[in-house]
Amino acid sequence: MRILVTNDDGVLSPGLTALAKALAKIGEVWVVAPDRERTAAAHAVTLHKPLRVQELGKRIYAVSGTPVDCVNLAVLKLLPAPPDLLVSGINKGVNLGDDVLYSGTVSAAMEGTILGIPSMAVSQEGQERFHFDAGARYAVRIARLILKDGLPDETLVNLNIPDRPFSAITGVRVTCLSRRRFDNPIIEKVDPRGRTYYWIAGTRISWSRSKDADHEALEQGAVSLTPVHLDTTNHRALERFRKWEMGRRPVAATKPKSKKRS
Repeated sequence: MRILVTNDDGVLSPGLTALAKALAKIGEVWVVAPDRERTAAAHAVTLHKPLRVQELGKRIYAVSGTPVDCVNLAVLKLLPAPPDLLVSGINKGVNLGDDVLYSGTVSAAMEGTILGIPSMAVSQEGQERFHFDAGARYAVRIARLILKDGLPDETLVNLNIPDRPFSAITGVRVTCLSRRRFDNPIIEKVDPRGRTYYWIAGTRISWSRSKDADHEALEQGAVSLTPVHLDTTNHRALERFRKWEMGRRPVAATKPKSKKRS
């Protein structure tokens, strides 16, 4: 059993170390991760400069690129064969709701899914201290289930662990992605030379979607497990937009009618 581990916090992140150590109990772990922090890199791919790979130890590689770069290099170049499972994390901080659109952690799992590999993203709630041991134990539990039962097509698992020791976690809940709102997301300041600069920051102040939402599970001390699908098409809206179509639809070819002999 071959398991690929990556992240967006960098190859030296303690969350990645805890995850790789725990997953080594169920398979051969390969670590291919960014050589520095790549938080909020989303699904970026490096196209305009070369990538460098440094071997740090046995089956441990640092890449001078994004989490998605790491996954592609690992699967298509570095590993002797495609992995049976990809696990991205453990991220320092949650990836709930709309965070999945920006997260390098989740994007790495998305890239694995695109490449046909069962994939999971793992994120740990916390501030300065993180219960990575709890996150790693739950990651192993869900990894075993994925390896046993598989995942639906084009679907990855987004796992978020509450800021609690393992013994205080109330279980695992299957959830949907929530929507979050920020207070003052753009902060404007002036530097010592009088020039204006901006920080994209803000404080999360409220959530919407409360039924089976991922943020509710964490608030109640449970692990949030959200199945995320790659197809973001709004299928229910397709018919509504048909009237916007322009041009002629292709007409299916029909066989010419045979002439009757007189």
